[in-house]
Order: sequence, then structure tokens, then C-alpha cells
Amino acid sequence: MGWRRGQACGPELRGRVLAACDGAAGVREVAERLMVGPSHAVKLRRRRDDTGETVGRRGTGRPPSKIAAQLEPPRGRVAAQPDATLRELRGWLLAERGVSVPPVKVRRALAKLGLTLKKSRSEPPSRTARTSPLPGRPGLDAARPRPRAPGLRR
Repeated sequence: MGWRRGQACGPELRGRVLAACDGAAGVREVAERLMVGPSHAVKLRRRRDDTGETVGRRGTGRPPSKIAAQLEPPRGRVAAQPDATLRELRGWLLAERGVSVPPVKVRRALAKLGLTLKKSRSEPPSRTARTSPLPGRPGLDAARPRPRAPGLRR
């Protein structure tokens, strides 16, 4: 099985590509024989010649979160003050820990810890009932039944 586009090249295949490029074979011939892209073979050889690197570099990916090292203190803070808002926790992190993060990062960090912010019991409960009456048709009295379309049965 050869190398697939988008995947890192393993050290064994990397060594074989470099060894074949050092021989009398051309880059395109090596790339076709070892099933790698020609540009990949050229870049491997160029990096080895310029810097001496023969191992793969670490992928860039997403940078580590600034709050990752601060995951335990929010657990204690939420336990002490369970009805704190994300904005309050963010302010606490800035004041106590010197870490400035957006509220969504605080929410993600709490989710990673398995914590959720609960509403205070003093707040009114959410309603699921209709909050406004249905709009009436103009010219009809609410007490009179609406006329039905002909041909409809109950």
C-alpha cells in the first residue's frame, strides 16, 4: 500500500524516497515507483539538502488553548458559585489567573470538564406555552365559528 494524499509520509517510506532520489533515477520515476507525488519527493530531497532534516515535522493544527492549563480552578469556582455566568467566570479568570479568553472558550472548557452552568432558582422558569394569541381574521367575530371550505367533512 502506498502513500495517500493528505497523510503524513512514514519514516520508512521517507528513507526509501531519499535513497532512490540519491541513485541515478529521476524524481518523477521515483515518485511513480514509490507512489508518492513528485513535488513531495523534491521537497524531501530539498529539505534534507538544506537543513539535514530527514524526519517529518509536526503538523500545525489548532494551537493549544490558553485555558487548557487552567482547567481545574474553574471546577472549584463553579462548585462554589454554581449560578455564575460565563461573563463572570471570564472576569474571574482574568482577575485571578491573568488569562483573557472569550466566553465561548470558557464554555468549551467547562464542557470538557463535564460541568454545565445552571440557572439561578430565583429566575422565572422558561415557558413552553404560546405567549401571544393567534391572530384573528379581520371582520369575523371571535364567538362565531369560522366558515368551512365546501366539501370538507369533520
